[in-house]
Amino acid sequence: MARRRRTVARHARLRSPHPLAQFGKILAVALAVVLVSSGGVASYATYDLAASFTDEVVEVEGQEAVPPDIGAIEGGVNLLVTGIDECEKEFAHLFGARCTGADRTSRLNDVNLLVHISPEPRRVTVVSFPRDLIVTLPPCTRADGSTFGGGSDQINTAYMYGGLGCVLNTVSALSGLNIPFGAVVTFGGVIKVTDAIGGVDVCLARGIRDRNTGLDLAAGTHTVSGVTALQFLRTRYGVGDGSDLSRISNQQQYMSRLARKLVSEEVLSDPGRLYKLAAVALDNVTPTRPLANPFTVVQIALAVKDVPFDEIVFVQYPTLPAANDANRVVPNAAAAEVLWEALENNSPLVLTGEVGANGGVVDVTPTDPAGEATPEPTTVPEGAVELPSSISGSTAAQETCSGGNVR
Repeated sequence: MARRRRTVARHARLRSPHPLAQFGKILAVALAVVLVSSGGVASYATYDLAASFTDEVVEVEGQEAVPPDIGAIEGGVNLLVTGIDECEKEFAHLFGARCTGADRTSRLNDVNLLVHISPEPRRVTVVSFPRDLIVTLPPCTRADGSTFGGGSDQINTAYMYGGLGCVLNTVSALSGLNIPFGAVVTFGGVIKVTDAIGGVDVCLARGIRDRNTGLDLAAGTHTVSGVTALQFLRTRYGVGDGSDLSRISNQQQYMSRLARKLVSEEVLSDPGRLYKLAAVALDNVTPTRPLANPFTVVQIALAVKDVPFDEIVFVQYPTLPAANDANRVVPNAAAAEVLWEALENNSPLVLTGEVGANGGVVDVTPTDPAGEATPEPTTVPEGAVELPSSISGSTAAQETCSGGNVR
């Protein structure tokens, strides 16, 4: 399976109301599908969904509600989706020692996704930040009003120190971007949402056997749902080299395949499933105040509803090994700056790195009837920026399979 190819992320025309991030991205997708794509949903149902979404919000200092309009949101959008490993009663038994030991009450932001939607011409880029990334945390205000003074720590401790606001400020400092929108989803929420959609088809180039999560799947295609979906998303030692970097690549495969499922006839043609999906998603996602109005979510969805899959890009924040800890990574600031500058200038992205980091996934290259590899696109959009090869990633159109540990 050859790699080292230059994948052009062509973002020009728009199409499809999906990859607005991983786990919690489902909230925007589900609501948008129900309110925008399905004209048969009654106004009462719309009101009911809106009420459930605004029951609980996260207040972030300096943020105000954004007045919604009836059309697509204007300008660019930055949205942070955070997945936390909270030990919920219903699912605590699935986490083993994590939910029985001394740290069972802690809540770590193990999934951190920055979704950047550019102004016209619209482009969608999802940046995943490794949980083991050592960063300088900004001063954060705790729930009791006290202030955590910052310092160097793993990025996944930010939520523990100061909630979603601390995660937002940390990612904002890393990227230089203002991030007005944010949402939190628990791993239990992932289980419920995946069940509501009827499972997601994932591909394994090799089998996965991981005693830490309990996942045991043979090579091939599997429809994962419920606990199995969570095991698939959490597996680390079952893919690639067992690092968090390879796990992120595996999670990105799930994102792409979830996107296809959401816009398939199986979902779009079933109003009952659409409503159930939206209701479950909104009931399991906690938004920041500017995102609390569900019609703002619809505005965001309208802004990206025409983006084709090959123009939605998932990349992993570039890192370097930490000097004093082989199990940690630090920012590759030079490579990251190329990415942030390209996003600021609204430039098309050209992916030159591997499709996935550390063997987490492999690219499944289509072949023609003669068995020859399908030619790669050679046209590079005007003004495109080649990302450094240290930035791994893929588009939502690419076919990838998990690089499992069972040979």
